Amino acid sequence: ISSIREVARRFNVPFSSLRNRLTGIENRSDLRANSHKLTEIEEESLQKWILSMDLRGAAPRPSTVRGMANLLLEKRGTTPVLSVGEKWVYNFMKRRPLLSSRFSKRYNYERAKCEDPKIITEWFNLVQKIVLQYRIDPDDIYNFDETGFAMGLTATTKVITRSEYYGRRPVLQPGNRE
Repeated sequence: ISSIREVARRFNVPFSSLRNRLTGIENRSDLRANSHKLTEIEEESLQKWILSMDLRGAAPRPSTVRGMANLLLEKRGTTPVLSVGEKWVYNFMKRRPLLSSRFSKRYNYERAKCEDPKIITEWFNLVQKIVLQYRIDPDDIYNFDETGFAMGLTATTKVITRSEYYGRRPVLQPGNRE
């Protein structure tokens, strides 16, 4: 085979497509749209940050994600400084199947610590030790609970989180119950 045209004919491929691939031009359907303000690497980093924050119980709000995207654009040092639009976060989530938005629920940090298996196990071991030490009859054990106002908690809000979660996401809040 002596020419590109002959190869294209033999394999029933458009000549222009074969020539473009040989010269390094990518297929249009495989290209990333020029309208994306962040690079693929920047978007990947932003997604990792969101997932990291979510694992820590502090899933970011859409406005926080937007602010982080604008910070990434600002750090490029271009003039004029670019910024993402109001609906950018929702379009970003459409491109990222791992992410979705959910409504959060208030969740006090002190209460979350009580769900740590290590702390729970230690507490039950302590109770068992006291019951045995003082020979407390199980019928003499009562459950007491305190209620009060949740201080320092924010209202239910929309957050960006892993798409595999269902329902409302607990967001840890620094605060105490008084």
